[in-house]
Amino acid sequence: QGQLDESGGGLVQAGGSLRLSCAASGRNISDYNMAWYRQAPGKEREIVASISWSGANINYATYSVKHRFTIIRDNDKNTLYLQMNSLEPGDTAMYYCNSDHNDGPYYFNWGPGTQVTVSS
Repeated sequence: QGQLDESGGGLVQAGGSLRLSCAASGRNISDYNMAWYRQAPGKEREIVASISWSGANINYATYSVKHRFTIIRDNDKNTLYLQMNSLEPGDTAMYYCNSDHNDGPYYFNWGPGTQVTVSS
């Protein structure tokens, strides 16, 4: 299986922005629909956004995320991104990337994730 390495998280005030990166190795992300997930303390991991292998189809989990986050993929760099604007305290979570589980199994080993903390 491929490996993933997320980065770009941090502590920001509400209203701030972050750009998360997910660098893949061992497999090409161009072969898969990919997604960002997040897990808040005490909650199950949930999907945040997904993007098809070509980038033509993008889905966001909620209306709120759709109007604040942008999922981007660069297949040449084998990297997935999540641009997050207008961050809210409710966005505080550990963020992970992987293949879109709605299309089958996870094709990459889970990376360490990157922590996003939004203060009010």
